[in-house]
Amino acid sequence: MKIIPPKRPLQFLRWFCREDYLEEIEGDLTEVFIKQAESHPRQAKWKFTWSVMKYFRPAFMKSFRNSYQPNSYAMIKNYFKIGWRSLVRQKMYSVIKIGGFALGVAACLLIALFIKDELSYDRHYSPQIYRVLGVIIDEGDVKKGLAFPAPMAAALKEDFAEVKEAGRYNGSELFGAGSSEVRPDGTVENAYDEGFVYFDQALLNMLELPFIYGSPKTALSQPGAIVITKRKADKYFPNLDPVGKLLIVNNRADKPYTIGGVIEDFKATSHIQFDFLIGTEGLEFWNGEQKNWGASNYATYIEVQKGVDVAALEAKISKGIIDKYLVPSMLKDGIPQAEIDKIFKEKNAHLELQPLQKVHLYSNGIDDSLVHGDIRIVWLFGGIALFVLLIAVINFVNLSTAKSANRAKEIGLRKAVGSMRSNIVSQFLYESILFSLISFIIGIALAALLLPYFNFISGKSISMPWITFWFVPSIVALAVMVGLLAGIYPSLYLSAFKPIQVLKGNLTRGAKSSPLRSTLVVFQFTTSIILIIGTVVIYRQMNFILNTKVGYDKEQVLLLQGTNTLGTQVASFADELRALPQVVAVSTADYLPVRGSKRNGNSFWNEGREDIDPGVNSQFWRIDPYYINTLGIKLAEGRNFNRELVSDSSAIIINKKMAGKLGGNVLGKRIYNYAGLWTVVGIVEDFHFESLREDIQPLGMVLGRETSVLAVKLKSGSMSESIALLTQVWKKFTPHQPIRYSFLDERYAAMYADVQRMGRIFTSFAILAIVVSCLGLFALSAFMIEQRAKEIGIRLVMGASLKNIFNLLTFDFIKLVVVSIVIAIPLAWYAMQQWLQDFAYRVDITWQVFAVAGLVAVLIAVLTISYQSVRAGLVNPVKSLRSE
Repeated sequence: MKIIPPKRPLQFLRWFCREDYLEEIEGDLTEVFIKQAESHPRQAKWKFTWSVMKYFRPAFMKSFRNSYQPNSYAMIKNYFKIGWRSLVRQKMYSVIKIGGFALGVAACLLIALFIKDELSYDRHYSPQIYRVLGVIIDEGDVKKGLAFPAPMAAALKEDFAEVKEAGRYNGSELFGAGSSEVRPDGTVENAYDEGFVYFDQALLNMLELPFIYGSPKTALSQPGAIVITKRKADKYFPNLDPVGKLLIVNNRADKPYTIGGVIEDFKATSHIQFDFLIGTEGLEFWNGEQKNWGASNYATYIEVQKGVDVAALEAKISKGIIDKYLVPSMLKDGIPQAEIDKIFKEKNAHLELQPLQKVHLYSNGIDDSLVHGDIRIVWLFGGIALFVLLIAVINFVNLSTAKSANRAKEIGLRKAVGSMRSNIVSQFLYESILFSLISFIIGIALAALLLPYFNFISGKSISMPWITFWFVPSIVALAVMVGLLAGIYPSLYLSAFKPIQVLKGNLTRGAKSSPLRSTLVVFQFTTSIILIIGTVVIYRQMNFILNTKVGYDKEQVLLLQGTNTLGTQVASFADELRALPQVVAVSTADYLPVRGSKRNGNSFWNEGREDIDPGVNSQFWRIDPYYINTLGIKLAEGRNFNRELVSDSSAIIINKKMAGKLGGNVLGKRIYNYAGLWTVVGIVEDFHFESLREDIQPLGMVLGRETSVLAVKLKSGSMSESIALLTQVWKKFTPHQPIRYSFLDERYAAMYADVQRMGRIFTSFAILAIVVSCLGLFALSAFMIEQRAKEIGIRLVMGASLKNIFNLLTFDFIKLVVVSIVIAIPLAWYAMQQWLQDFAYRVDITWQVFAVAGLVAVLIAVLTISYQSVRAGLVNPVKSLRSE
């Protein structure tokens, strides 16, 4: 058998190589190939191809300038001229082609900007910085958290040479972080502000935050120091260097903070977003807190030395911290060895290092109280963009092949006068590129117009990158690439016409039913139906969330914030509010059954069982006697608190979930936690105090004084009148502080902003997909009817009714939609079932969802086709049969 080199690389060599080099180079390469092919034929082909490519450089290339440039330029110009004439001549089809393409381009561009923004988070920080996570696996459920003991950061730096630096922050509202009333020293008007956090100097050093004023190395090194961002410096100290000036927080004039520096605002692409960084030097929230390994309140970050094996370090610090510090601390606190073994062996509790660049997108399920994204949303957006663009490309391919009969005579004449197939392919590819370029220009304009709405549905603040160096070249390259990809099949399809058949009059090839065209229509409607089903399921789940009974009354509850600044006047203020006719009840409510309020995790045991039983992990809230009635929480057993009873200072009310965890029959018995022994005087029905994504957890409530928020239950009626009366009382007690309030039902709904956002996304893209699909279906049906005009005329002459013609023309398309429904239902069911797994409480996906989606798809298809079908059925058959 004769061994010859690969055909394509050899043809490529003969095409570009200079004549005076070709014979020698081809001979040498062929000789080497034959020797190598005897033992390793596959490798020989790759090596031959690579060797050819190495000669593809100016020294060995022909000069194409004189022989090709003028003709090529004229030919390309002619291609574009023919393409433009075709575009203008077939206005409706051109508008649909370009319009659909442009919508797809606009969607892709917007989503590409969204994905670029999501992937850019924390890229400006050192890649050597990691966030420490605690991981525990409980019955297959992986739980991750980032609250650690105060001394752990110092231990990490001291005990492990691989750790260059370690720092912490504490953003817990339990200790005064979050929001506060603030004013510069020497002024009397308070202003509400958010973004307060306790922050280590070491963490400031690690992040290398850019300073405007002050020294980065010492800004938080003194007790009582605070660093603020530029926007806050401009707000409170306009046009001044505020370093050394004092800030009064929550009216604590006896404990002012000294400004140690001003930093640039955190970038929008940083997962850390604070405005007031309070130094931790010399700070203790209770005596011995900074050396206590039994309380976990600090997020901890480390910077590792370059070249460190992070996986090995992760295992090393996990074992070191657990064995040296955590286990001894737990034994000292009286936790049984069996319970410790269960935590660290059975549940595999360990530490994990998360790269800073992954915090934003890979923190799903980590309760870090930060706003972050989800890599699944990025993939979802990317998939939607791709499918919408594919639908637009499919329209282009369908219409190009369907309209083939109109171009067949042109192709036949070109071939008859000697035009090569490659020339015809080139012509149609250039036409496709022309359509693509026009579509991209319109698509970019549409994207700019739709950007504000897109920012609204995605929760972003993206801007068009008009002046960036990469934008225009990328758009041009993409337009050409998409044009080539979209035009490959139509160009090969159209250029394959045989001139003899065409010139004989066989021009109806495009009117015949094409399996590929049918497949593409099915793909379009399958995508649209999946998006419709997704939209219906998301809105059903959102409706379920907002209307399900959560175990407390969230309606007509106004939350007055910042009441801790009233100091000892809080009780008097609350009493005056209770005297108002519009007020039903008032309670201090720092601990609320919504995200963003105080939380305090604790373990509880039945009395005397601390060294025997595992602790029941629970929330531990401090409330007043009015709390349960104000929020409409139902008592299942026992009684509410009574402030007249001295013994209620050691009383506790628990929920049913906690009662069950403690053995069931606990009313009147005593239970224990770190704060002491508590007598169970009441058991409330379970209520949702976290998201419906999570199951209800154990909860214990005791009497306490937490006064940052007052919950005011109002009567139904004029809300504006009630707020006006509350404002009058507020101004009486604190004239220099604006009233701040929100509503409990709004806070509850805000917990599901991501679900609402996803609903808007699915709705928007479902509509877009349907519009693009319908554009294509409308044009395709119009053309198919045009091609069947004589057949329809004959049927009408033979007595066919309008109904007969309508059924004839719509049946084939409806079949394709039904096939799409059958394909889409299992795919959509699986996808939405996966999405619903994030919710502990969720709706079922019933058959009605699929019925609605299918009915909508069929109705849209029928309405799209019906205009053309009815029009065809009403036409005078004489017109279509005149030429016969």
